Parts: sequence; C-alpha cells; structure tokens
Amino acid sequence: MNPIVRNILAVVAGLILGGIVNMGIITISGSIIPPPEGADVTTPEGLKASIHLFEPKHFLMPFLAHAMGTFVGALVAALIAANRKMLFAIIIGLFNLTGGIVAVSMIPAPMWFNVTDLALAYIPMAVAGGKLGSRNK
Repeated sequence: MNPIVRNILAVVAGLILGGIVNMGIITISGSIIPPPEGADVTTPEGLKASIHLFEPKHFLMPFLAHAMGTFVGALVAALIAANRKMLFAIIIGLFNLTGGIVAVSMIPAPMWFNVTDLALAYIPMAVAGGKLGSRNK
C-alpha cells in the first residue's frame, strides 16, 4: 500500500477508534458512577446547570474516557502508520487535545479538572500509545 495512503488511513482509523473508546466509556460512566441527584447530563445545557452538584468522583470517568480514547487512537495510528509512527500518534493527541480545549471552553468544570485533563489525558497518553505501537516486532 502507498505509504501516504497508509498514513492517512492511520490517522482516520486512530480518530475513529479513539472516538469509539471515548464515547463508549462516557456512555457507560453513569452506570459505574451515577450522576448526582437532580443532575441532567443528557444535554449540554443540563450539564452546565448541574455541574455545581458534581463531586471529584464524577470527573473520573470523563478523564478516563479522554485518556483511554487518546491512548487507543494513538496506538492504532502508530500500528497502522507506514513510517514516523510517533508523529502520527502525536497527531491523534493534538486532535483530541483540541477537542478537550473546546470542551473546557463550553463546560464549566472545576479548574483542577480542566488543568489535569488537558495536561495528562492527551499528549502524554498519545506518547504512551505511540511508544507501544512503535515497538519493533
């Protein structure tokens, strides 16, 4: 396969599979750590209105979703990429970091969560996924 096509496929597959992991974790998170009483987490407006009810434990699953989605996406990109595997893993991390920055601007989460999420869930996890996916076989 042409290396350029393979590298484009690596990024597309990494974004799609990472997004599936992210959404899968978010989807099941309410059954693992139920939202606070009276919180409507089904709409962005409801989330904004009820974010003050959230305790630190309620931020664990969103962080895990962002971190694992980025890790899996970066791993997939590194495994598929024809060359410069770490570069393509980091590209996945940058895409996801951009999404995280947008989310921080839209959802009034506590500053400690925003800083932790942006600093640890994206680029470090992309590097970890890239390293694992770049290992010589």
